[in-house]
Amino acid sequence: MDKANVYFTSFKATGQENLLQKLHRLMKAAGFETIDFQEKYAAIKIHFGEYGNLAFLRPNYAKVVADYVKELGGKPFLTDCNTLYVGSRKNALDHLETAYLNGFSPYQTGCHVIIGDGLKGTDEAIVPIDGEYVKEAKIGQAIMDADVLISLTHFKGHEMAGFGGALKNLGMGSGSRAGKMEQHCDGKPSVNQAACVGCGACQKICAHDAPQIAGGKAVIDHDKCVGCGRCLAVCPKDAIAADFHDSIAVLNCKIAEYSYAVCKERPCFHISLICDVSPNCDCHAENDIPIIPDVGMLASFDPVALDQACADLCNQMPPIAHSVLDENIKERQDDEDHDHFHMTHPDTEWKSCIAHAVKIGLGTNEYELVRI
Repeated sequence: MDKANVYFTSFKATGQENLLQKLHRLMKAAGFETIDFQEKYAAIKIHFGEYGNLAFLRPNYAKVVADYVKELGGKPFLTDCNTLYVGSRKNALDHLETAYLNGFSPYQTGCHVIIGDGLKGTDEAIVPIDGEYVKEAKIGQAIMDADVLISLTHFKGHEMAGFGGALKNLGMGSGSRAGKMEQHCDGKPSVNQAACVGCGACQKICAHDAPQIAGGKAVIDHDKCVGCGRCLAVCPKDAIAADFHDSIAVLNCKIAEYSYAVCKERPCFHISLICDVSPNCDCHAENDIPIIPDVGMLASFDPVALDQACADLCNQMPPIAHSVLDENIKERQDDEDHDHFHMTHPDTEWKSCIAHAVKIGLGTNEYELVRI
């Protein structure tokens, strides 16, 4: 496979061009106008940020992308899928409220917000891919209904995947609740007995008779469970959760395969902004100080090359004083590992995701950085 072009511009601005104008110019240089948007639905996959987090991308950037799509005759919408964990984005109503509170209203961004997997995280499209780890990906229906897919990613650290880039935004972010559960674990939830009140809501919603009430508490029979995630959505006490026990490498490979499912057979374009590089995901209800200074904005038709380029640029930056990265480097002075993301979260790695994405044909990790 030939090298992919990854277009890059810094966050330096002048009186003649602000950052929003630079983003538009970056997209244009990267070939955004070669996509046929005329009367096409364009999903802009973004992370709205958990309520309390302040590191997520500003909605101003989303407006640039949405306005450009409309300029080219398309019908854009911002989208993300509900979370698997308990928080401010676990159902569509809370998710929309959080998006609006964080500034992603139609009045600010110029387009509507659609939660990709519906009210309770169960509106999904089954996408056959016959992958090594995933046979059928469970993707938010609205995301799969779009004619064109655009990922707009805040590039940052991640406590499980090493970093959160385009592939994490596409793969994990586009999965329905059941899809997220499949990526994080073996696809089967369990009941926290201390929190369960034995109300039977899980039993009523299950089409496979997996939850049973015994001794006033629910128990899920994993032999009957198909991992649809509906019991997570209806539990009034949030007593049902996924079992997280896959290795980091397997998680990363599943993310790559889900990204492939999201992107295959339709036009896709990918944008990543390396700014406010927090050590953890924007799913946290808080954010620590950035681990490195702001780097710039990047765009490409290849999400794999884009992630590789972002990681390489980040690793060229000095750590910010008193950040998690800086503290870990000082504690591990004899460690010869100079990867910023592994140093931030030593129990993680990210290279397996890139390698598997290359293996399955999603893209290449060989790139030409085109500076504009």
